[in-house]
Amino acid sequence: METLKIAKEKVKMIAHRGISGLEKENTMAAFIAAGNRSYYGTECDIHLTKDNVFVVCHDSHTGRVSPIKKIISETTYEELSNICLYGFESKTTRSYLRVPTLKEYLETSKKYEKHCIIEIKCDLEKRDVEKLLNEIDEFEYIDNVTFISFNLENLKKIRRVNKKIQLQYLTSTFTKELPELCKKEKVDIDINYQELTQEAVNDFHNLNIKVNAWTVNNPIEALILVSWDVDFITTNILE
Repeated sequence: METLKIAKEKVKMIAHRGISGLEKENTMAAFIAAGNRSYYGTECDIHLTKDNVFVVCHDSHTGRVSPIKKIISETTYEELSNICLYGFESKTTRSYLRVPTLKEYLETSKKYEKHCIIEIKCDLEKRDVEKLLNEIDEFEYIDNVTFISFNLENLKKIRRVNKKIQLQYLTSTFTKELPELCKKEKVDIDINYQELTQEAVNDFHNLNIKVNAWTVNNPIEALILVSWDVDFITTNILE
């Protein structure tokens, strides 16, 4: 199996949880696979462990991706690191698949020169924001990072600390008030592609708001979005 190529023109393609259509989601295997392809960037999801380590995992627990269910916020990183994850579309674990740290993800992204789209899953306190930005500063990679979140408060807390960093507000639903909200909060939009129309994309662009459409796996639907001039397409398999 291989990625599906589309005529993307100026649209930047984002590998969702790494290339999760080829490799186990949110693993180093998925991020390295994206690194070796033409993606502009990779998306990941982060949580904080009990001992305050940022780790990469979509759910708040490991029960879907491994035979052992551990709630991340109640588990130390050392405990998490000993859990083997299931293989791609498999219920057999693989010793080389573990929950990565954010630092491992950043190191790989920098190595392959990929933009980082980091979805914040946990609710951040001020100290967490500072820790998060400091970790990225260690890699001198802050200009190559975009934070995304369904929790607008997370983004507002980051904006108070860093006025220039790229932020995208995640949402499943388009409303007519959404473009003005994004303008007010100085964030771009990351929206369920099924909610978009040409008119909606224009509404955002008229306010200088970039549009990221998630999660698009059908080439025909992707080409329609390309024709609407969306800025990003987040996908499991398209390239």
